Amino acid sequence: MRSALSQSPGVLRLALVRFAGQFGDGMFQAALSGAILFNPERETDPLAIAAAFAVLLLPYSLIGPYAGALLDRWDRRAVLLVANVLRAILIGAVSLGLLAGAGEKPLLLLALAVVGISRFVLSGVSAALPRVLDEYWLVPANSVLATFASACAGIGAAAAVSIIGLIGAGDAASALAVAISGIWSVIGAVLAAGFDARVLGPDPGAMAKESAVRAIATGLRHGAAAVWGSVHVTTAMLGIGAHRIVFGTNTLIMVLVLRQAPADGSTMNNGLTRFGVAIGAAAAGMLLAAIVAPVLIPRLGRPRTVIAGLLTATLVQFAFVMPTAVAEAGPGAHRAHQLLLVGAFLFGLAGQTIKLTGDATMQIDIDDTRRGQVFALQDTVFNIGFVLAIALTALVIPADGRSIAVVVTGAGIYCAGIAAIALNSRRKPITG
Repeated sequence: MRSALSQSPGVLRLALVRFAGQFGDGMFQAALSGAILFNPERETDPLAIAAAFAVLLLPYSLIGPYAGALLDRWDRRAVLLVANVLRAILIGAVSLGLLAGAGEKPLLLLALAVVGISRFVLSGVSAALPRVLDEYWLVPANSVLATFASACAGIGAAAAVSIIGLIGAGDAASALAVAISGIWSVIGAVLAAGFDARVLGPDPGAMAKESAVRAIATGLRHGAAAVWGSVHVTTAMLGIGAHRIVFGTNTLIMVLVLRQAPADGSTMNNGLTRFGVAIGAAAAGMLLAAIVAPVLIPRLGRPRTVIAGLLTATLVQFAFVMPTAVAEAGPGAHRAHQLLLVGAFLFGLAGQTIKLTGDATMQIDIDDTRRGQVFALQDTVFNIGFVLAIALTALVIPADGRSIAVVVTGAGIYCAGIAAIALNSRRKPITG
């Protein structure tokens, strides 16, 4: 990898564009969460929380396919430069809005634009990588970049949480954290400006002639056909989908439960900090899954590994989420909070095991000409499913997040996923 960097100096600059962008994204999203979800100055109800998650997640599904199509038509260097500048300006507007005490709706609309533009930056970096790196190094480079970029996003989120924790939860602290996150967009713009025009592609003669809308619709349709044509891939999609839906429901439960005022009243033990700990626990489970999945898959097979993950998640739902719905105030509620953090770790382990199994299945069973379309379909459908699960749960769950019916429904969805996989395994794959 060091050899690749020395032979292709543009790789390092492009990697720094991505790292700066994801560090800033992590800061911005955590600061926005602090401003809307865990801010004592704003009484945010479950529906408003659902709207906030929609803003943070849907752009990656709704704008992502368009980003891919447009990046085959526009100068990617210009995309990275202009997108970072626009993002910095919009982040500044969000910061000023927080200081002015703006309501949730204008803040969420501005945040929607920020996160949507971030999609162009990330997609632009991915599309441009083959232009600055030999094909031989693409697979290891993608793995290294993805790992470091995720770490940058996590560190950025931790930085925002620390700023808010040190200053004190409120609009002013969130505004400061948001403003600092914009600095990284400026850094990304300066780095992007260092590339020559068109050096990141696309070539003028190779630009796609098909309209962006038609390319998106055709790609998603072909991706769906490829999924249905493979029993194993359909099994993977069912497993990932069931988990994403329940994970959305449990995420809302976690926000509502953990944002309640801590018993000791300490500043650093606020809801945002505890939610950050829960995210860290889930991330730790996901890291462990990277070790567990390669061991399980050869022994159980891919379909059984998906089922094992769903069964584990069902048990976790009853053992570690249910206590939050039945615990009484006081020591019982405190213990339920601790169990929820353990549950976050186990959900991260089970869910990422299912996801890694699904990714391997798609990489093995889907032809290279359809693989990108299948992954795009997965991201689009399942992120939308995640947000819809949060929205529907917000309609029925109490403000304190305690609902036995919601927890049992989540377990039922896991069981329905297992049943659907069993039925799917009996059908014959489509050939030709």
